[in-house]
This record gives sequence, C-alpha cells and structure tokens, in this order.
Amino acid sequence: MRTDAEVDLSAGLGWVEEVFGEPVVEAQRLSGGWTSTLLQVAMRDHEPVVLRLMTNEPWRTHGEALTTRESEIQRMLETTEVPAPRSLALDAMGDRCGHPAHLMSLLPGVIEPQRYDDSSLVRLAGLVASIHEIAPTIDVRSYQSWAWEAKFVVPEWGTDPGLWEDAFALLRGEVPAYDPCFIHRDFHPRNVLWDRDEITGIVDWVETSIGPAWLDVAHCATNLAIAHGTEVADRFADAYVTRTGRVRQSYFDVMDVVGFLPPPGKTTFITDPAELTRLENRLATVLARCG
Repeated sequence: MRTDAEVDLSAGLGWVEEVFGEPVVEAQRLSGGWTSTLLQVAMRDHEPVVLRLMTNEPWRTHGEALTTRESEIQRMLETTEVPAPRSLALDAMGDRCGHPAHLMSLLPGVIEPQRYDDSSLVRLAGLVASIHEIAPTIDVRSYQSWAWEAKFVVPEWGTDPGLWEDAFALLRGEVPAYDPCFIHRDFHPRNVLWDRDEITGIVDWVETSIGPAWLDVAHCATNLAIAHGTEVADRFADAYVTRTGRVRQSYFDVMDVVGFLPPPGKTTFITDPAELTRLENRLATVLARCG
C-alpha cells in the first residue's frame, strides 16, 4: 500500500485547476480516510473544496465504482435535507489524476468522536433516521456484509473463544428478514461533522447501499462501544428506536462486530488493548440478545 507521503499529488491538483480555471494556492490533508488521500484545496477566487484520491488498496482497485457511487449519491441528495457534500467533478478512472478521484464541496464543521452525551446521541440517531427515510431516485446497490467467512477466526487477543465461535455459527445461518431501505453503510461518529451542538454534515458516501436500517445503527453503535463502551452504544441505539419505532435486529449488531476482524493475513487496525476488550464486550452484549 502506498502511504500519503508517497502519493504524487501534482496531477490531482492540476486537475482541480483545470476544473475551476484558476490556480490552487494551498492543499491540506484532512484527517481520516482509510481508503483515500483526502485534501482540502484552496484557490484564489473560489471557496475551498475537498479532493478524494482513491490511493489505498484494496479500495484503489475498485476506485472507479466507489467514486462513481459517491458522486451519484451526492447528486441525488442535493434535493433532500440530508447535509451531504455536493459532487463537483469526477475522474473515476483516474485518467487525469493518476488515481480514481472525486471533487466535492467542503462542509462546515469538525468531527467530534468524543461526543456521547444524550443530546448528541439523539442528534446522531435523528440524522441516520433521516437517511433511512430517503426514497432513492437512482439505482442503488444491495448492501454487502463485511463479516466474510474468511474472517471467522477467533482473534488471538480474544479472551472467550466460545463467544466468537457462537457468533460465527450465528452468521453462518440465515439472515433474518428485514425491510430494505436506503442506508449510508459506513455511518459512525468520524463521518459526522459538528458546529457547536448542531450537526452540519455527513460525509463518505462510497459504500451507500440498500439494506437493513439496523446495519447503520449497528455500525455506529460498534464504533461508539469501541471508543466509549457498550452502555453508550446502547443509549444511541435506544435513541434510534425511540425516533423511528423500528425493532432491534441484534443479528446485524453481531455481523458488524465480526466485520471488525481482519481478513486472513492482515492485522487489526485496532491496536489499543482497551478498545479490543470493549469490542469483545460489545459482542457478548449483542450476541446474548440473539438467543
């Protein structure tokens, strides 16, 4: 995998100059972006924009589909109240940039993953509920599970092998029935922007799908559990249930936790032992609800 330090940004920035017909005066890397190099780009006479360069494997290999999906979804969302970036230009094949690229508007606000007070969790739940209310006007792919069977290996850091084996057995069974809807598919606090106590944006639309609403809830809950514990995760999920009246589907909570395991030959990106403990604790909590 190429690191950001090894990525040649000149072609991408040259493309931005072609799109706007004016020179780039500053480019600053944005935090986040497991899949990509993300740049905030400033020009002399235009408001700043965001350039996504799909630089990291295995996502780069699928970059044409990923950047095209994000562009199409953002264009569709322009007529909704969901605070998503606007798609400005697309180089899906990477012909101009050297990597699949998507240029989009810069939203105000900052990520605040440390927020887990009740008011913030209610706002998060309301945001994802509003996404689930969208009726797509374009074709949207069906969701893909990130808990591939190749990941069904008890992690070496796990303290309860039986717990993980029970989770794997559950996921080998039949997927429960669900009402398909429009889902973000990578909804979690690091993709949400805040300005004081208000949400100003939701970013990273490359995985958008049609699937079970609870999978979005589960993914956000797992991230909250890793960072802050399962009690915080449950408060978020409870806020969503209160907002929507939807029934919990703990199968998808289990699917999401197992999805955090690394594929064969890879190491987990979670390195903090305390976070790994909280991930296993989350699995114990949600698996118990599947009985």
